[in-house]
This record gives sequence, C-alpha cells and structure tokens, in this order.
Amino acid sequence: GIRWWETGGRLAVSAAVPAIAGVTPAPEFPADLDWINTGGKAVSLEDLRGKVVLLDFWTYGCINCFHIIPDLKRLEEKYGNALVVVGVHSAKFESEGDTRRIRSIAQRYERTEPIVNDRNFDIWRDYGARAWPTLVLIDPAGNIVGQVAGEGHYDLLDEAIGRLINEFEGKIDRTPLELEPALDEMQNTFLRFPGKILADEKTQRLFIADSNHHRVVVTDFDGKVLNIIGSGEPRLRDGDYDTAQFKQPQGLALNDDTLYVADTLNSAIRRIDLKNKTVETIAGTGEQVYMRRDEYPAKGAPLNSPWDILWHDGNLYIAMAGQHQLWRYDPRTEKLEVFAGTRREALIDGPRRNAALNQPSGLATDGERLYFADSEASAIRFVDFKTGEVETIVGTGLFDFGDVDGTGDEVRLQHPLGVTYGDGLLYVADTYNDKIKIIDPETRASKTLIGGQEKLFEPGGLDFAAAKLFIADTNHHAVKVYSLKREELKVLLMNPVEPLQHRDERARR
Repeated sequence: GIRWWETGGRLAVSAAVPAIAGVTPAPEFPADLDWINTGGKAVSLEDLRGKVVLLDFWTYGCINCFHIIPDLKRLEEKYGNALVVVGVHSAKFESEGDTRRIRSIAQRYERTEPIVNDRNFDIWRDYGARAWPTLVLIDPAGNIVGQVAGEGHYDLLDEAIGRLINEFEGKIDRTPLELEPALDEMQNTFLRFPGKILADEKTQRLFIADSNHHRVVVTDFDGKVLNIIGSGEPRLRDGDYDTAQFKQPQGLALNDDTLYVADTLNSAIRRIDLKNKTVETIAGTGEQVYMRRDEYPAKGAPLNSPWDILWHDGNLYIAMAGQHQLWRYDPRTEKLEVFAGTRREALIDGPRRNAALNQPSGLATDGERLYFADSEASAIRFVDFKTGEVETIVGTGLFDFGDVDGTGDEVRLQHPLGVTYGDGLLYVADTYNDKIKIIDPETRASKTLIGGQEKLFEPGGLDFAAAKLFIADTNHHAVKVYSLKREELKVLLMNPVEPLQHRDERARR
C-alpha cells in the first residue's frame, strides 16, 4: 500500500496514482495499554474510522522526535478534526517506559494528542517500525497508506493527508475527540521544568533556565529573586528584560557581565548584557535547521537545537544536540565553526573532527579538557584542548545503559544531561536514573552521590560552587542544593519580591 516515491532526493506522493487509499488493514492497538491525554480511556482504530490517522512512533530521549512536533502541530491546525495524530511511545531507555514520565514529557512539550505507552513494543512490531521517529499514515477506512522515518517530511504528509481527505470527501468524520490533556493538570509553580543552572560563586548569584516559563531567573544563593529575564511568551524577540522572549531556554554561560543563553527551541544563542539589562540574538533564526556547513557567520546562522553552552578562554562552546556535534563561537570574529563531531551519531573517539558524538547535552571544563555528557550513548567524554583528541571516560554505546556504579567500561548511566567539574571530580546529572553521580575522570570510577526515594526526578542540569551542588530538579519544578560538607539535600525556596511575583503571574496567564 506504499505509494511514496523518491523524487529529487525527497520523498513525495506519486502524482501518477490518482487514489492513494490503502489496501492493507491497519493492526488494531492491543488492549490494556496506558493512555495519556484521554482521561485514561483507551482509543481504538475503530473509534477513529472516518478520520485520517497519523501514528507518530517516538521515544522521549530522542531529539529528532522533538524536532517533528512543530510539523505535527501544523498538520493538526490545518486539518482540524479530520486528522488525528496518535503518539505511540515506544521507549528506548528503560525508564522511558514509565507512564508517569511520559505524561511529564507530554506536559513539557505541550503534546495534547492521544498518546499510548507501547512499553513492550507491541504496536512497534505490528507496524514494522525501525527508527525513531517513524510516521505511519492510515486512511479513513482503516487501511495503511504508507510510512516514513526521520524528520523533515511535512510537505509529504501535508500532500498525502490533503489527498486522502479529498478522496474520502463525504465520508470524513469531523467530530472532535473527547480529550483530557495532561497539560491541564499542571500546578501553578514558580519554576516550570527548569533545565540548566549556573552558579557564580564570585557574586553569589544563580542563573536558572526556567525552561517552560520561557525565561531566565536570577537569584542569590539563598533563593531571593533578583531579576527575571524574559516576558514568558515563547517567541524569539530581543529587547529589555520585560520585552525579550525565549523559547524553552537551556544552557547558560557567564563571562563577566555577559550571560549567554542556549535558547533551545528557538535554535538560537542569546547574549544578555547584565549591566544594561538587554537581550540580543547573536546566532540563530528561531527555526531549527540541519547545519550542512562547518563554518558560518554567526549572525543569522541556522542552528540545530543548542542544548548547553560553556565559556572558556575567550570562546563560547556549544553542545549542538541536534547535530551530534560540539560547535565554537568566537565573539571577536563573530563566526561559528564545528569543534568536534562528524554529524554521525555514534560513539567513536579520536581527533575531534573525526570523532562521532551522540546528542551532547551538557558541558563542563577543568581548564584543560572540555567534558561533555553524550546523552544518547549514556556516556561522559571529553575533548583535550591541547591535543584535540576525544576520549570516553564512561559509556560504551548507543544501546548500553543502566544504573551500575563501578569503574571504566562496567559503569552504566542512563541518558545523562548535565555535568559539572569541582575539586578534581565530575558531578553528573544521571537524568533518567534520577541521580547525581560522582565520576573520577582519571580512574574512571563512578559512584552514586544522590538518588533514590524520589529525591530527584530527571534532573537536567547542575553546577558546582562554594562546596555545594546546585541542581535543576527538572520534573519536580525546583532547584535543590546539596552541601558536600554536610551531605544534605535541600529545596532552594524562591523568595521573589512583590513586583516580580506579579509579573510572573501575568506571564503564566
């Protein structure tokens, strides 16, 4: 039933075929699976007869799966109730199979379509999926039209869906589905899914990427809110603190009175003048784009999901997660260039331009090495600034993960997103294990520092300062502080002054 053809290097619906309706019945969803955004009610393909159905096979640690969300939303808006997107979550990582975690990620990325937890890969096997993401189109009669893997297929899907609706004109069911989005269940918290955090010991300030409030919050080490940077509207806009806009910012880097921000869903790098209280864009256009060149003038350059940044020796280093690369920005020349990685997703050491990385998402340095959390390979690696060599400290491959302390290749992490350096050790946000690990970069020994008993819930970032770890406890919507001397973990209570509190409430509304 597949009628999609390669034309000029792109997939397209064959114009020579007047009808594209499928002939092979789509397999029904198994019973007894968990559903999200439906009030817990199961959805069957029989329920969806008369609608065009688009199955999105995804796993929430995969950045390519996030890249296609805007395309899915555009299609839903264009075709309304004639189209139903069904998210089929087939988990790569063990922890991703937890329905509670999938509900949380649906809230974070504002996914409101029916989502089924295909924890045992039953639906995946029935439909022959082999990659994340895979998209399967089903016609209103319940037959498979075709499938395609990867990102960048909006035009193909748009054409196919439009043709199906025309072909089944008079038989399309435009009755709205009765949904109960998990997004509506969220409590009103001061922080929402904070991603990264930066602690400046010199000025006793914390800079917090308040990701799902689309802003940066500045506090002192005691939690008193000093400034809120950004209006809270998810867009790309420069200006002063009140008018500037971000979209799910993540990484932060400080150089004197300049704060850099990895504005992740805007695929941009922003520069904040902390003295004059202004925000400007130094790279990126607001659109996520695959970067095909190795060097760009920074202004207006397309970026691909920058996740973390780090200032070192006059340069800004960028964990370009969507490219599986590290990039470098030189503010003197205002140029961007590849620093490490070939764009291929793999765990391969060697000279930095020949090495292969896996969705790098966290950066740290001891002055001699650039450490990075290579998330999809559940690895901690580094680039030696002097030799240019990439080496792996712990982690052995894309599908080798778990929760195992030990030394060297026996160590197992699970999708770490953050890393920081202090007193000769690496502290790692072992995100999907809900833990903080200590790793000795010389002996390659790893042990658990914090975790268990729901102390943390998918921490996305951390920073070392003043013998403490400041942790972005992402899914708990909180910042937590761990005293290494007292071995004590506490929630940092935010104390916004009155005008800031009012402004935050306006932003949420």
